[in-house]
Amino acid sequence: MLDIGKFLSDSKRVLLIARKPGWDEFKTMAKITGLGIIVIGAIGFFVLLFFTLIGLK
Repeated sequence: MLDIGKFLSDSKRVLLIARKPGWDEFKTMAKITGLGIIVIGAIGFFVLLFFTLIGLK
């Protein structure tokens, strides 16, 4: 059963502890996220290229 009071209490605690990231932390997260997007895209490209070269697509 869902306990609304406990959920609200936990949510309030998280919001009180959470903080806005600084500029350096934001830049680091943006770089890591961008690198991840590039890596996933490259993997997808090479998989597509591989299957195209062996004639399955």
